[in-house]
Amino acid sequence: MSAPLLETQKSRAKAWFESLQDDIITRFEALETAACPPLYSGAPGTFEKTAWTRGDGSQDLGGGTMAIMKGKLFEKVGVHTSCVYGDFSEAFRAQIPGADKSGGKFWASGISLIAHLHNPRVPAVHMNTRMLVTSESWFGGGADLTPLLEEQRADGFPDTADFHAALKTACDRHDPAFYPQFRQQCDEYFFLPHRNEPRGTGGIFYDRHNTGDWDADFAFTQDVGRAFADIYPELVRRNMNRSWSPEQREEQLIRRGRYVEFNLLYDRGTTFGLKTGGNVNSILSSMPPVVKWP
Repeated sequence: MSAPLLETQKSRAKAWFESLQDDIITRFEALETAACPPLYSGAPGTFEKTAWTRGDGSQDLGGGTMAIMKGKLFEKVGVHTSCVYGDFSEAFRAQIPGADKSGGKFWASGISLIAHLHNPRVPAVHMNTRMLVTSESWFGGGADLTPLLEEQRADGFPDTADFHAALKTACDRHDPAFYPQFRQQCDEYFFLPHRNEPRGTGGIFYDRHNTGDWDADFAFTQDVGRAFADIYPELVRRNMNRSWSPEQREEQLIRRGRYVEFNLLYDRGTTFGLKTGGNVNSILSSMPPVVKWP
């Protein structure tokens, strides 16, 4: 691949992740504004954007934009973009394909999102998509749903069914084999071995995705982002005006603990961000604002 073509591809991917961030922020702020009494009170929250740079500033190593909202509907939601580059550490480069042939040099850009809502009837959600370049280039990411009440984790629950259907449609547009493969990978990845239980009700997860057709892989990654931006606000809208009990709030806080356990023990994205000198506040913003371990 020629250097000018690769630079064009990197610019297109970075621009897409940033435009998706803007789109999702607009949709989430509209939901926040629509949350009304008696369940919700006070002024609606808005996203606060904070730009950050990687490293100590002595050289250009990239950075990103952290966007956080704490409101009356969204207890805590982060929609972050990043574009970082430089050199992997000696210890870490052995874990990344192509890093040995690139001399440890890398470039990575992506979007990462996690939403925790006050209302336990609204599932928590995670989504991220990214492009990574060493001597090779690939896409990765996906989205997964975490209902917080036992009744919502049952097979056939409408929120889960509709979430999966939206992702399946996005996958099928490119290859009918994608959805079953990426759904299985999601189930295997978002699993808590020490508890022998899944984190949530799944979604799709793909990594090191390179079919040899960059434009097709980029289009697929865009469709995953679009599918998420359409379906998750619909799930929020569907559930946000349903009341909840103190017992359901307690159940929500306990289940949030599973999020913390997975992200700190097993999440590769967390490890990648910390190992490459990313913004710690952005990386750990996925942590729920309130959580309990009984």
